[in-house]
Amino acid sequence: MDGTMNNLAATITPRATALRKTSGIPIAMLTAYDYPSARLLEEAGIDWILVGDSLGMVVLGYPDTTSVTLADMVHHTSAVARGLSHTPLIADLPIGTYNTEETALNSARELLKAGAHAVKLEGGVSHCAQIAALSAAGIPVMGHIGMLPQSVREEGGYKIKGKTPEQGDALVADALAVEAAGAFSMVVELVQPETARRIQMAVNIPTIGIGAGQYCDGQVLVTHDLVGSFPWFRPKFVTPAASLGEGLRTAAQQWATSLKETKANREH
Repeated sequence: MDGTMNNLAATITPRATALRKTSGIPIAMLTAYDYPSARLLEEAGIDWILVGDSLGMVVLGYPDTTSVTLADMVHHTSAVARGLSHTPLIADLPIGTYNTEETALNSARELLKAGAHAVKLEGGVSHCAQIAALSAAGIPVMGHIGMLPQSVREEGGYKIKGKTPEQGDALVADALAVEAAGAFSMVVELVQPETARRIQMAVNIPTIGIGAGQYCDGQVLVTHDLVGSFPWFRPKFVTPAASLGEGLRTAAQQWATSLKETKANREH
């Protein structure tokens, strides 16, 4: 790692992010998949940037994240890294690339080589060995509990977690295990808000919510959802702040119409 990466990695250790949690200032995290988006988000002051495997849907056109490969993630992580100078960059480990401690280490090193400062993986108690191995190797790890998008086909859809006391207890156990394994933070996805609150209070590292209510220490969104640049689907928990998809469609239509009208006028 170069000096910049070492400095940025130092800001996302469990100790450093525990202090951020106690500050009470929410962590704002958004996804980026290309150079201009990354650069714009950094200029906007976003705290952490995630190259999520959600790129499978909003960039590559897959129905879910399960077709995303490590090569895809390396390619997009490299592009995003070129747009950043001082913002921590976290990259998802895609499905099938962290089934064992050894594969997790090999995959994570590929993403770090591409410019990531940390990696994210899905799973609680079931994946603590991988989190511990990565942490022991000096690789910052973000956990991900609750709804796990890489398991969407087994789950039969995106379902809210933590609705019952038993489910809540299991998620709290996942969160405590992820923290104990050495993660510096964790995404809490599609979790019933009161359960998300229990999780937030149980751990000393930040919880980053998505569709999990207001009680997490930060929030993450897919940028395409935030700015309306993927208009064919929008999660129920997102209120778009812009309509870039419609703007692009309108601009293209107006340009094409103007082009054709100009040609027609010249012919007359």
